Amino acid sequence: MYLLALETTCDETAAAVLEGTADSPTVLSSVVASQFDLHERFGGVVPEIASRAHVRQVLPIIDEALKRAGVRLEDLGAIAVATRPGLVGSLVVGLTAAKALALAHDLPLVAYDHLEGHLFACRIAYPERQVYPCVGLVVSGGHSSLFRCEGPLQCEMLGGTIDDAAGEAFDKVASLLGLPYPGGPNIERIALDGNPKAFPFPRAFLREERLDFSFSGLKTAVLYALKGQDARGGDTTPSGALVADLAASFQEAVVAVLTAKARQALTFTGLKRLCVGGGVAANGRLRTRLQEAADAFGFELFIPPLSLCTDNAALGGIALAKLAAGQTAGWDMDVTPGLVRPPRP
Repeated sequence: MYLLALETTCDETAAAVLEGTADSPTVLSSVVASQFDLHERFGGVVPEIASRAHVRQVLPIIDEALKRAGVRLEDLGAIAVATRPGLVGSLVVGLTAAKALALAHDLPLVAYDHLEGHLFACRIAYPERQVYPCVGLVVSGGHSSLFRCEGPLQCEMLGGTIDDAAGEAFDKVASLLGLPYPGGPNIERIALDGNPKAFPFPRAFLREERLDFSFSGLKTAVLYALKGQDARGGDTTPSGALVADLAASFQEAVVAVLTAKARQALTFTGLKRLCVGGGVAANGRLRTRLQEAADAFGFELFIPPLSLCTDNAALGGIALAKLAAGQTAGWDMDVTPGLVRPPRP
């Protein structure tokens, strides 16, 4: 059976065609239209601009995904679409397109969770290995969350960010340092020339039992290091060496917290597998530190290739598991926008 999956949760319009089962999914095509150029001058995603871009791009992207897969609409067995979490306008565009195609071709419709899809990317990337049960770590522009996953559809949230997500902090700090959007890749690039120990930036909750994250204070610490304690250092352009040291020290603090909390979640659950997903999972320093931790503490690490870390519709392969479980959606299905917040004690 061929599955068409759509992804429009934020600022990427994506479609993918998959076949197979949830245990052995095959991605036949995956097409992503980025909106970086539209949002760059604002230093972040503007929801209205994002949703309007999805309207323009969604049908051409679907057409391209089908062509690359060599599949016709008539050949499809189901339509899947991410309906949560995300920007409300962006989500509605994807859901509307999915409903229209499913209705026109009398196909079952499947709604999937974007964060669970990010973790399912590990299943796609490692079809020959047992991935579940695992601890799931999703780190992206909007999310920094830890899950206990007994299977692809059984994910219990253990904790998450109480303020800025890791990717959001990367973007904001990049803006402070005069680096272009998106912040993550540019901070990683500049950090290669910096000293990660130059600034002893805070690592929130590092020695606490709670499985939560906080990066807002870290962002403020970078601001004070750059402009002074009253943040009134003016608009003087910082030197290249200072920017590199700030970038490296900031990145090291984020990576240290993410790695430590992932290890803590493994200890708390007793699980021996860690699956990582989301755009920040493309960060080379994070991938290195997590692999070092896996080697030192004896857990299995699963991180998808870069193409499956950033937002894409191949994540919708999780709908194969939902189809097998009989979890199709009705025509009254709606989106669930917003961020996912950690459970409170």
